[in-house]
Amino acid sequence: MKSHRKELWFEIPARRGFVNITPQVEAAVRESGVREGLVLVNAMHITASVFINDDESGLHADYERWLEQLAPHEPTSQYRHNLTGEDNADAHLKRQIMGREVVVAITEGRLDFGPWEQIFYGEFDGRRRKRVLVKVIGE
Repeated sequence: MKSHRKELWFEIPARRGFVNITPQVEAAVRESGVREGLVLVNAMHITASVFINDDESGLHADYERWLEQLAPHEPTSQYRHNLTGEDNADAHLKRQIMGREVVVAITEGRLDFGPWEQIFYGEFDGRRRKRVLVKVIGE
């Protein structure tokens, strides 16, 4: 069995944002030489997410609005976590909702997606460098 590890680094200039990372994951799969297997894509920070959905700007705006309704950033005093001096409790909650990682099948050397599926990095407490782990395993 082959194994390949790659780190993707992001520094989103805003507090929140979504980035389509499908091309970078596809590149890691090609680099691995794996034809049949799995790829794990994992946000390595507790205020960021990796998820699969459609790459459509209206949907991304809906996510932003929905997440802010579920876990509003302000007032920051509403969260006990922020008593530690942080102001990112909402980012932890948003990450919990959107998820930590995805696993995608690799078939004939390509990501085996359903229609419209793409992989995204979701940032909920940006303005600093964060990484995503891409781990490819298979034959």
